[in-house]
Amino acid sequence: MAQPALTDPSDQQLEPERPVRRFLLGRPMRSHQLEDELLPIPLALPIFAADAISSVAYATEAAMVVLLTAGLSELHLALPISIAVALLMAIVIASYRQTVRAYQVSGGAYVVARENLGRLPSLVAAAALLVDYVLTVAVSVSSGVLAITSAVSSLDHYNTQLSLAAVALITLVNLRGVRESGFAFALPTYLFIGAMFIAIGTGLTKCATTGCPQAVAPHAIPPGASTLGIFLILKAFSSGASALTGVEAIANGVNVFKRPQAKNAARTLGVLGVVAITMFIGVSYLAVKTHARPSTTDSVVSQVARAIFPAGSSASFLFWFVQIFTFAVLILAANTSFQGFPRLSALLAHDRFIPRQFTNLGDRLVFSNGVVVLAGAAAFLIWIYHANVNNLIHLYVIGVFTAFTLSQTGMVRYWLRTHGDGWRWRAPVNGVGAAATCVVAIVVILTKFTEGAWIVTIAVPLLVAAFYGVRRHYEGLQRRLSAGAAAVVAAPAAHNKTLVVVESLDEATDAAVWLAEKISPEGFRAVHVPVRGSDRGIRPRWFEQRGGKPLLEVHEDPHGLTAGLLDEIWRLPRSESEFVTVILPELFEKPALREQFRHPRELRLKLRLLSEQGVVVADVPVLRGPNRTFPERLVARVLVSGVNAATMRAANYASTLHIADTQGVHFAFNAEDARAIRSEWAAHGPRVPLHVEEAPYRDIGAPLLHYLRELTEDPDVAVLVLMPELITRGWRRLFHNQRALYIKRLLLFERHVILASVPYQLLR
Repeated sequence: MAQPALTDPSDQQLEPERPVRRFLLGRPMRSHQLEDELLPIPLALPIFAADAISSVAYATEAAMVVLLTAGLSELHLALPISIAVALLMAIVIASYRQTVRAYQVSGGAYVVARENLGRLPSLVAAAALLVDYVLTVAVSVSSGVLAITSAVSSLDHYNTQLSLAAVALITLVNLRGVRESGFAFALPTYLFIGAMFIAIGTGLTKCATTGCPQAVAPHAIPPGASTLGIFLILKAFSSGASALTGVEAIANGVNVFKRPQAKNAARTLGVLGVVAITMFIGVSYLAVKTHARPSTTDSVVSQVARAIFPAGSSASFLFWFVQIFTFAVLILAANTSFQGFPRLSALLAHDRFIPRQFTNLGDRLVFSNGVVVLAGAAAFLIWIYHANVNNLIHLYVIGVFTAFTLSQTGMVRYWLRTHGDGWRWRAPVNGVGAAATCVVAIVVILTKFTEGAWIVTIAVPLLVAAFYGVRRHYEGLQRRLSAGAAAVVAAPAAHNKTLVVVESLDEATDAAVWLAEKISPEGFRAVHVPVRGSDRGIRPRWFEQRGGKPLLEVHEDPHGLTAGLLDEIWRLPRSESEFVTVILPELFEKPALREQFRHPRELRLKLRLLSEQGVVVADVPVLRGPNRTFPERLVARVLVSGVNAATMRAANYASTLHIADTQGVHFAFNAEDARAIRSEWAAHGPRVPLHVEEAPYRDIGAPLLHYLRELTEDPDVAVLVLMPELITRGWRRLFHNQRALYIKRLLLFERHVILASVPYQLLR
């Protein structure tokens, strides 16, 4: 066979170098290193608790903005409202401590609702959390940038750009791995906690000794003249309840804690509760006592810090200390979502409610698809709302409090169902928490619906409907593949007819003929469909070269190559036991992917043939060059992803090729995967030997090339790779890994390797 790539196999690399990617993300990690990525409490706290801890920077102010509509005299109510919010936070944290002990897996509200309330409530909880995670990134980053622009007014006009840059930076750090993000974010989070405790301690000391300092609010929001009533108080309570955002993140990431995981997660929740409640009450007290008030340019925390550490004093530098680390922790609060969103997405994908690509672990053992989707959605919101915190905050809280309500209701059901230790008092605690969070969710929906909350109330049901749609697709796919496997098993002995498409007489056609003779020793057909520019004397020249074996069939068709070839294919019987192999020779000038686009006719033909039942497409790319000899032996390898109809059809087809050395090959990401595929293959697989190769970096590219090159090291051996390929249409393609395209690109110019696609159509 012609050598379609480098003439010296020693020059070929197992994996192309990606210096930029390696510099940004680091070297890939093996699957078994996942245990090394588990987090101790000191690292877990800044990763998972940054959102809840940072909420003190805006939760008090959110409540004060509502109270201000009733006049300046009502701002003092921010303190009792904050105490009520703190009590609710304590209840929710106590509930989640029970949750992580009862359900020692990641998933939080989704898992609790799924196990105790049913599918629909669990999907509502999941949709609400996904929306909340996106909003958390947008609000946290925008708030962090506001903290800086409050101190440096010259940056006011760059809020959107700075926010988008911050999202990009956090995304990059999270793509490098959980542990790396912990190291990167731990110091700023702890310094923020230290800064806030210094500010609160100093402020309380001044209030107790010399009297509380007075804050100055530049560009203060003017007070309103609304009547203070129960509804306004509930609205202020609901806005202040944004302090609870992020509390659920630990329950969504139990599996990343060091063992014992549930115990460490519960301890981290306890630490979070003490720190967050203390800071929240402290900031609210000082905000009221210093008479800070909401401003269009200066945050309440900034006003309090400036009052405690006034300009010109020996401690004035601490104002900047507070501001810088408030900015830092607000930015890093988004990291909580970058931990929760990808893990919840992976759970939903595992349950077949969103595309399975979300279960894929990236190079650094993170669910990188979830990270990228979250970053994209948050960046879009920041761009649309111009990083305006006041506009974004209207979308906030609904999702997280919907999830809180369903989670705590699920825990009530859990205690009533299991009667575990302390269930008589634990169930009422969860019940009170469920009622309170439900009130918050309802009040937010009613009061902020016209201000933008309608987007969330519509987005959640739409997401739930999408979940059901994706699930129906996967269930239908599973049924078809199961039934199809039975059809393959029941089919009689398979047969194959081979057609070689002849467009010209060149090195590629010689290689295609060599392959046809190897897989169809009883004979094959050579077909030529003339097109513009075709060699009109090709038939006699073919006869002269081949001695009339076989005769070249010339089929004139006014509609072109594809139509003419399909006419011949449609005349042949095709079924689970009747295959037609179409061999397409392609001559390339150089081994570059862009050369493919210089063969548009062949590309369209290959795509069209994949939708034809029973047709196998074998592509034979050859580089132009001097005549070469062909290998003596051809071996066949069936790529195995699982035991299903597509794989079994490929194995059934392989049995028609008269190739003595035919095996299946599976690339296992870990030892458990290897054991599972061997067991399933032995029990239900076809009668083809299975070889299992390790792919510890979760990418089959390098292991596949290494495996094939070990075979083709012998110059007398060529490999026919049979690839099962699911063929779908339209939007359904989004639900399947595009691994087939990756493998086609990878093997296009690989020396002594031919790739044949064995399609399994799912077109209805």
